[in-house]
Amino acid sequence: METSFKIWDPVKGIKLGPVMLHFYSLMFILAFGLGYFIMAKIFKIDGVDEKYLEPFFTWTLIGTILGARLGHVIFYQPELFKEDFLSVFLPISTRGGLHFTGFSGLASHGAAIMVIATTLYYSYKIIKKNPLWVYDRIGIVVASGGAFVRMGNFFNSEIIGKQVDPSSPFAILFPQQSSEYGVTIPRYPTQLFEAFGYVCLFFLLWFLYRKTDKKYQQGWLFGLFFIILWAIRFFVEFLKEPQGDEFISFAGLNTGQILSIPFMIAGAVIMIISKKYKLPKTETV
Repeated sequence: METSFKIWDPVKGIKLGPVMLHFYSLMFILAFGLGYFIMAKIFKIDGVDEKYLEPFFTWTLIGTILGARLGHVIFYQPELFKEDFLSVFLPISTRGGLHFTGFSGLASHGAAIMVIATTLYYSYKIIKKNPLWVYDRIGIVVASGGAFVRMGNFFNSEIIGKQVDPSSPFAILFPQQSSEYGVTIPRYPTQLFEAFGYVCLFFLLWFLYRKTDKKYQQGWLFGLFFIILWAIRFFVEFLKEPQGDEFISFAGLNTGQILSIPFMIAGAVIMIISKKYKLPKTETV
């Protein structure tokens, strides 16, 4: 049988003296760097004082990293609370001696929950605006950042897809995962599928924000963001290998899919109630 699969076996990072800068960590840095740039432009368009930009970045960073890490451990690796507690909160592992691991084991559902919470604080205590106004804009940033994070997963050869016919144009071999999944076989590059979806979502939200009046209907953009983002995650999950021990599963759906459903429902509800929170078209701040 003719095969056309590609082999993906890159180095894990850039060696900087005694420290290895993992590509996943680099993608994470790029995600926040681009996010900062995008939000700065949004604040300029909307006439928001730049003094609110730095605290926005700080609280979003805290919410993303803390929420993503806790979400992963709770939903996929709860045994770490007993076996390697420090690794839950720090980029290190104490198994087999102390060593630096970098950013790894992060769950988007946990990040979403925590960012929602930190943004509420930022909205009421710092910028003093309707949280829906902030959420509309943070959705644009998160969509772009999500693509970088999934690219980081691709560099790490993690969150890989299920087995696929070697002749498929989507077939990729991930040799680095042979120790976890046994004999290496061609698989779907589900990380790239998600990344592509998030890039498309970013451009859609940016177009709606810049070229339509939807940004004046507070919550509408965020609701749409929630529906599409988690729908992308839901459908790509059908092609993924299970991640760790499944926290919950039902009717053939895995943990990632079940956790995505409430977010999609919430997005629809937010879009409906957004009709009550319209701003005058001349008011942006």
